[in-house]
Amino acid sequence: MEIKSELNKGQLFQNLELLSKQVVEGFISGIHKSPFHGFSSEFAEHKIYNSGESTKHIDWKLFARTDKLYTKRYEEETNLRCHMILDNSASMYYPQIKNLAIDNLNKIGFAVLAIGAIMNLLKKQRDAVGLSIYSDTYDFYVNEKSSERHFQMLLSKLNAVTTTSSSSTETRTYHYLHQIAEKIHRRSLIFLFSDMFQTEVEEKELFESLRHLKYNKHEVVLFHLTDAKHELAFDYDNTPKRFVDVETGKHIDLYADSIKEAYQKKLKSYLSDLKLKCSQYKIKYVEVDVRSNFSNVLNTFMTERQKFI
Repeated sequence: MEIKSELNKGQLFQNLELLSKQVVEGFISGIHKSPFHGFSSEFAEHKIYNSGESTKHIDWKLFARTDKLYTKRYEEETNLRCHMILDNSASMYYPQIKNLAIDNLNKIGFAVLAIGAIMNLLKKQRDAVGLSIYSDTYDFYVNEKSSERHFQMLLSKLNAVTTTSSSSTETRTYHYLHQIAEKIHRRSLIFLFSDMFQTEVEEKELFESLRHLKYNKHEVVLFHLTDAKHELAFDYDNTPKRFVDVETGKHIDLYADSIKEAYQKKLKSYLSDLKLKCSQYKIKYVEVDVRSNFSNVLNTFMTERQKFI
């Protein structure tokens, strides 16, 4: 199954690291309790001091201001390993965006910024992160590390992704997922960002490759990226349009309303099968509309991280 649209090139984010921090800060401001309970050197929050506890971590400056005893809660060391997988196929460059911005994203832009935000959280918690990128080839792979140099290298690579789009060739997602699964040897938390559009005959292979990602007891989350308005609701005005398959270059001219019902029926069946297979393989399926904010992605990350460690 393939979505039809026009091919375009993404535009470079001005500062991916800064935008990622803004996404994280906006997320944190929307919750009451700090999500960062992960490493010893950084302060997380205050809690009321209880008689009999160690006085080592009492905040005496706060006591001077409030006349109440509070202790500082610090974050514990963790050894989380997280691997990001980014689908960089041509269909991920839908919809057409001239200048990517935090409130103006296509699928690839949303995925890059979401990965950047998760990396920001991982960096705060000194966790290791790796990255795989595929399109019509296995474009990039690096294993999990936690150094500042490593994070900067990944940010640079992600930023570069948004400057170009894949050539109009069919992408065998399942082929590269098998390769990635073979490379990740140590137990990891794996996040796959993809729109999951395939030709119908490849669905069985795709489902098998998802199961392969569970190899070595990895925990896997699929962020299924869509432009819900056009790709799910097929919301187009009923005027003659040319729909172009970005992966093959084939096109068709028609009125949107003439195929809407059949398209949605076929898509519903495919999504139902995809969700069922994810459930069977114990892969967390998360549907993400790229026109929405990042709270769904980051909430999922925080939940899965707590379960993983």
